[in-house]
Amino acid sequence: MRDIRARIYWLMGLRLVLVTLLLGLSLTFHVTRGEQAQTFYALIVFTYAATIVYVVAMRKLSGLEAMARLAWVQIAVDLLLETILIARTGGVESPFAVLYVISVAVASLVPRRHAGLFTASLCSILFGMLTNVQLYGFAESWGWLPQARLSAAESLQTFGVHGLAFLVVGFLSGALADQLQQADRSLREKERGLSRLRAFHESIVQSISSGVFTTDERGRITSFNPAAQEATGYTFDQVYGKPWTDVFNWRPSQRQDHGQDHDSPMLDVHQRLEVECKRADGNRLVLGMTLAPLQEQGEQTGLVGVFKDLTQIRDLEDEMKRKEWLATLGEMSAGMAHEIRNPLGALAGAMQMLRNDAPADETSRRLMDIAIREATRLDAIITEFLQYARPPALNLKEADMNKVLAETVDLVQHEARGRTNVSIETFFSGEALTVQIDQDQMKQVFWNLAVNAFDAMPHGGRLVIATGRRKVDVGGRRADVVEISFQDSGGGIPKKNLDKIFLPFFTTKSHGSGLGLAAVHRIVDLHGGWIKVESRENEGTRFVVCLPHPAGAGVRLWHEGREPWKRS
Repeated sequence: MRDIRARIYWLMGLRLVLVTLLLGLSLTFHVTRGEQAQTFYALIVFTYAATIVYVVAMRKLSGLEAMARLAWVQIAVDLLLETILIARTGGVESPFAVLYVISVAVASLVPRRHAGLFTASLCSILFGMLTNVQLYGFAESWGWLPQARLSAAESLQTFGVHGLAFLVVGFLSGALADQLQQADRSLREKERGLSRLRAFHESIVQSISSGVFTTDERGRITSFNPAAQEATGYTFDQVYGKPWTDVFNWRPSQRQDHGQDHDSPMLDVHQRLEVECKRADGNRLVLGMTLAPLQEQGEQTGLVGVFKDLTQIRDLEDEMKRKEWLATLGEMSAGMAHEIRNPLGALAGAMQMLRNDAPADETSRRLMDIAIREATRLDAIITEFLQYARPPALNLKEADMNKVLAETVDLVQHEARGRTNVSIETFFSGEALTVQIDQDQMKQVFWNLAVNAFDAMPHGGRLVIATGRRKVDVGGRRADVVEISFQDSGGGIPKKNLDKIFLPFFTTKSHGSGLGLAAVHRIVDLHGGWIKVESRENEGTRFVVCLPHPAGAGVRLWHEGREPWKRS
């Protein structure tokens, strides 16, 4: 449809150009010589008026057949006007007989087989009629077509040459038009096939669950599929044109470890690497990435990267290692604590009796008081540890985590008033976060995390407490997780201590037993959840408690004897 419409418009434009040039020049020539030129005026005016009519008709026509008929009408009118022009400018001797050739060539553009040859035959008939009328003087009395000055033989020869030229042009232009149409159809089919193939490939890239990105030769991102956007939290517009090393926080030292030049973003071979960066929301992101050269006609034009989000896997691996270590340590320590507690009690009782029987020496009594007080404190630590190692059964009830946390925050606010320049900000989710928990023990978790944050900010700072929900992959399916985060602006945790903070009795404080975070870890673990820790020195620390949603999902897996939230 668009093709035939474009051809008709092209025919209109060509007609106007030819009429303006040929008839305009002829009109100027005759006027200069003082001859009458009414025919040229009439033909020019009629051509422009007819073009306006054609344009109006084109806007109202919609069918292919109707447009083809309009094209034939234009060609027929052109032949009539050309015949009148030739008759008025010398007939068989007219220089405008060449216009028939142009009409024959244009007719070949109409999508009908042998259209050019048919038009050539029609032109030969019209030109032959003019030749015969002029040769025998049939119209001499009209003044339109004077008798030819050529002899009969010369007139017939002229007609034969022109007629042969019309037919040859019609045949050749028709054949050429057929070949062009076939080539056009073949090209369109190939374009459609290529478009379908491109759409199929794009559909594959857009549909796969792995993140995929491509770069140009300078390492700047040119594509970013939906899985990549979901994993990183960045939209395509946010990363387009940026170096992939900046988006994924890939440092030069890391590239050097994998054999890549510092100054070149390109690769010569496939590389597999693990990248640790940040999501758009600031959360930690671990990616398993494969990079490969992007080839085009044997030349490297960029990179293609495929990656999977390994954050949950790495977190769970660390969590399981920590659980195994704590379980082993807990069993051993519980046995030792139980064995120490009995002789410690006997020792404290003996010192109490000695104090009562000792002489009234102030120094001796003071030393006995110190020994008894420290023995009592040691007994309290052992009792606390035994409670950690053998926690009571959970009293599970369904509750909205926002409400439970709000009740704890009221107590935390009171504690903050006794600290120096400490402020608390809360950002609770607007939806109900229903989980199945032991409210008393979970409040203890929140209290310990808040107090731990206060201790990390001895000179003041800000504690941000937030709740939310997000989706994670669990055993090949998507599941919801409730997150409660405590983020302080303290000095952070040294990297060497990150793996030790949940160990019993590990502390960097001058006071405390080192069982606070260990108890937090144990309680969250019993609820089928886990804790994430993100910290940088001098930038603060963020603890995130992750609990399964809907209510009871993680606990149900725990009691069934399976490892909750472990990805297959």
